[in-house]
Amino acid sequence: MGAEVYGYSLAPDTSPSLYGSARLAECVAGEFADVRDADRLLRSVAAFRPEIVLHLAAQPLVRESYRSPAQTYATNVIGTLNLLEAVRKCDAVRAVLVVTSDKCYENREWQWPYREQDALGGHDPYSSSKACVELLCASWRESFLRERGVALATARAGNVIGGGDWSADRLLPDILRAWEAGESVTLRYPDAVRPWQHVLDPLEGYLLLAQALIARGQDVAEAWNFGPDSGGTATVGELVHAMAQLWPGEAGWSVDPYVQPHEAGLLTLDSSRARQRLGWRPKWGLKQSLRHTLEWHRAWRDGQDMQQYCRTQIAAHEGEFND
Repeated sequence: MGAEVYGYSLAPDTSPSLYGSARLAECVAGEFADVRDADRLLRSVAAFRPEIVLHLAAQPLVRESYRSPAQTYATNVIGTLNLLEAVRKCDAVRAVLVVTSDKCYENREWQWPYREQDALGGHDPYSSSKACVELLCASWRESFLRERGVALATARAGNVIGGGDWSADRLLPDILRAWEAGESVTLRYPDAVRPWQHVLDPLEGYLLLAQALIARGQDVAEAWNFGPDSGGTATVGELVHAMAQLWPGEAGWSVDPYVQPHEAGLLTLDSSRARQRLGWRPKWGLKQSLRHTLEWHRAWRDGQDMQQYCRTQIAAHEGEFND
């Protein structure tokens, strides 16, 4: 796209981090700040005067939302409200993409993939907060932004995996930490079905949608799913088994015997809208995604230049269908 990029984010909360490992400070200007700080966010948007705004900041963990529900709503809902207000007061903005979650849907534990027109809901605070963000965006689109010619869309991806994630309470990082230590990984919901996908697949979709928002405006200013093909849908146990086949050493797992907070048992996405109207489709299936994630981690362990490795992996993803 040839864009000049400015980032606004909290400082990394893990060490190591993708931000540090890939030396992103060398590539992207920005500041460490909180989306809950409305005044600072307003000043930042006003100073940079972006044409396109991509909002991915969030408290992203279901279990953390049970521990800190108020903080989850403050970050996810009020943080988004602060951003939309900053956008409303900046006449340079032409397009906004707010990333929510596949968990924004009212989960009925049925076998059909969720479509963008299906009901919103959320049992746990995280899922509910993302449904709230969808409603917030719909209101600001119709009340303020459409009349100014600002195109606002939302995006809902599946469970993303990829190199550079060291977060707690995420399956792939938990697997890597346990197996590298020679331990078994503990699974909370081995039979839970999720739409797994490499992070580069939805990111490519977000960029396609951002370009479409500029080129086509209100025609694409709505909600969009960016999920994997049916082959990317698997239980937690199936994913761990597939990862074990790629792991060179001992790869054990066990099931946590204790009662866990509620999480959805069956969740899949229908991405027909993005396929038909944006020409987007996922490029890497589940096994490819796991392999690329593991290769990234091994490269980091071997002390490779991870900024260059990221560029190489992105280029490989971009060229997947160019033959």
